[in-house]
Amino acid sequence: METSTLPLSSSTRGKLISAGYTSLSSISSVSSTDLARDVNITEAEAFEILKMANHQVTGSSTSLINGARNAWDMLHEEEALPRITTSCSDLDKILGGGISCRDVTEIGGVPGIGKTQIGIQLSVNVQIPSEFGGLGGKAIYIDTEGSFMVERALQIAEACVEDMEEYTGYIHKHYKANQVQLKPKDILENIFYFRVCSYTEQIALVNHLDKFISENKDVKVVIVDSITFHFRQDFDDLAQRTRVLSEMALKFMKLAKKFSLAVVLLNQVTTKYTEGSFQLALALGDSWSHSCTNRVILYWNGDERYAYIDKSPSLPSASASYTVTSRGLRNSSSSSKRVKMM
Repeated sequence: METSTLPLSSSTRGKLISAGYTSLSSISSVSSTDLARDVNITEAEAFEILKMANHQVTGSSTSLINGARNAWDMLHEEEALPRITTSCSDLDKILGGGISCRDVTEIGGVPGIGKTQIGIQLSVNVQIPSEFGGLGGKAIYIDTEGSFMVERALQIAEACVEDMEEYTGYIHKHYKANQVQLKPKDILENIFYFRVCSYTEQIALVNHLDKFISENKDVKVVIVDSITFHFRQDFDDLAQRTRVLSEMALKFMKLAKKFSLAVVLLNQVTTKYTEGSFQLALALGDSWSHSCTNRVILYWNGDERYAYIDKSPSLPSASASYTVTSRGLRNSSSSSKRVKMM
């Protein structure tokens, strides 16, 4: 349950959310002393907030138990889940067919490696109609860095439509190529774009996503580009940052499961001192690495781009090359493979 359900003043709720207490469970798990310090309120006020939060959590706990499910049914359900193609068959192959719905997938790498290109590609490809093997869904694109390029999205959308027309002409020769109903304009209209300029805006938007997706039920992918940006600059208290990020990750996981959609979090890299030397690692630290279902690391091998499955409960570690073209992501001309980057 959300902090916004508490009968508090808007200023107090704002303080709680800014401090990372975005759910009742996060409030009820701390002491009144810690809550008062983090939110900058008196201990008496913190005690009253804890009482209200604990009362609501206890009152709703019985609704959380819905009975057990057997693992065989879960396996069949997961095997039937749709996936979003990346338009690079080599990359799709190591991803088990594409980006999985109902999962949170983190994709990270150095600047210029193609993270935003992948994000835009997925926001287009999620709209491929079901008769072409797609989901026929819509996309939410959350831009924290200002890196989304609508001209590039149009370019990739035009290439996607052309590919579908070519496919139609090849498979169904008695059809006309112009029978593809989806147009580049339609694709752009189905990308819901949000620009956030601070971590508080980011928290507020994530809290609003459940309602927004309920009203736009065709949304099948949420892309955050990047999850990192505001949290690397605006935080001095690392414990608070960890708590805020953990709450945000939990909300993304709930959204993915509730609406059977894919959540893709793009991440930056930083340096990490390991075994006597500095090495590249994905940002936000080790605790964040447990917040996503799948983790994909992008890296350079000479002049070629590679993607490596660093972590997944269902996919083996593997790597594949890819390239970024004027038409979007495609297979690399090279077939060489590298086992791991770092």
